[in-house]
Amino acid sequence: MSEYIIDITYRSTREILVSMKNDFYSRGRSVSDLKAHLVLTTKYRKKVFTDKMLTRLHEITESLLEKWECRLIEINGEEDHVHILFQYHPAMELSKFVNNFKSVSSRKLRQEFSEQIDKFYWKEVFWNSSYFIASCGGVTISTLKKYVENQTRPES
Repeated sequence: MSEYIIDITYRSTREILVSMKNDFYSRGRSVSDLKAHLVLTTKYRKKVFTDKMLTRLHEITESLLEKWECRLIEINGEEDHVHILFQYHPAMELSKFVNNFKSVSSRKLRQEFSEQIDKFYWKEVFWNSSYFIASCGGVTISTLKKYVENQTRPES
């Protein structure tokens, strides 16, 4: 993506938007490219996940993100945690999404994989109450900083 930032000085913003249209989220009068990395752990870091559960969680995640008008980029995990990389729009409240995601996915996984989950939990729990989320993108902060620093500032 850094080649696009350098290209901005030679091409119009409209041309760049057209060339990268599939990577951007357009809604109303705004165009954005916001991505987040979400990490969720199972309650007490129990090694609950099986391959089938992670496959089903992938389907649940795609469905929920679609309802929130977002796009799944990647999802994967291990026995006790998952990583979800997704694109979202500026109006989205990430904390509300995460809470909704944890509720819906926990409920569906507990319904569909009760035999597996009941080996680890006797109460209706699945996810740890906390989570990690970070914004991320295609370019580094240092690249963006250099681009902003190199703008042609008008003189008086």
